[in-house]
Amino acid sequence: MHNQRDLPASLDLLRGFEAAARHLSFTRAGAELFLTQSAVSRQVQTLEEQLGIKLFQRRTRALVLTEAGSLYYREVAKALQQLREATASVRAATNPIVRVTTAVTFAALWLVPRLADFQSRFKDVVVHVAADNAILDLERSGLDLAIRYCSAERAGEGAVMLFGEHVTPVCSPTFVRTQGRIRKTEDLLRAPLLHFDDPTGCSPWLAWNVWMETMHLRAPNSLGGLHFSHYDQVIQAAVAGNGLALGRLPLVKSLIEDGRLITPLRGKRYATLTQNRAYWLIVAPAAGKRAEVQTFVRWLREEVAASVRRGALVGE
Repeated sequence: MHNQRDLPASLDLLRGFEAAARHLSFTRAGAELFLTQSAVSRQVQTLEEQLGIKLFQRRTRALVLTEAGSLYYREVAKALQQLREATASVRAATNPIVRVTTAVTFAALWLVPRLADFQSRFKDVVVHVAADNAILDLERSGLDLAIRYCSAERAGEGAVMLFGEHVTPVCSPTFVRTQGRIRKTEDLLRAPLLHFDDPTGCSPWLAWNVWMETMHLRAPNSLGGLHFSHYDQVIQAAVAGNGLALGRLPLVKSLIEDGRLITPLRGKRYATLTQNRAYWLIVAPAAGKRAEVQTFVRWLREEVAASVRRGALVGE
């Protein structure tokens, strides 16, 4: 027999906690949930009181999960995702649904942050994002469209190019204040760097030694710093002030625009262009006839056009 006291009194408390734990910020969690910073803080405090444990250590200008908080966050995040998927399945029976596949990094850094706008404008359309670095067959996987970073040949006939990609150093404003200004490429040699250890070896342009070679900068045999197996982790570390990262534009552009990241070396000459690759939109032939898919494609191309109009680099 279930005891109602085994669960928090409100799902909102769990949503507030999950967002705060993911961002490690009450302010950013509030912005995501359309709540004030103090409202999210109160939700977490209420949840802590109901559980009888501390989930966060509240430090000056910092929020850190306790050991219990980290464990609870992992389980709550999984449970909320299962609820979202169950809700999407139920809605799909009565609401039109668009199934999108794209790489994990593109989903996390570009697509997902923009979906709130789509949902506010097209409330009747359900979007299901299948983030996967594997190239999925749209028809066999029951998917409607894909956004892929690849060559034109790999994208195939009928694919629509959305935009290309530049790579340039990025860091947080806090990093510059603590480490000193980065005025020239040589300054990078004394700064802690954040590295993406690409497990596939398919993205050499995201390696610091390759970028430095392009800049005609002689890199040392060993570049120190932190290493990550996922690119979005590299960017999270950069936002946290842990070092300099190679930022993929336009993927990190919104983080530059809202001030969480800056480009310490200003100008196009510091932004290397990835050769022979771009972001492509591929729509399954049968899906392209459906009104909800056409609506999503129009919205997506509007977002891309708006991004291009604002320019590739902020502060050029």
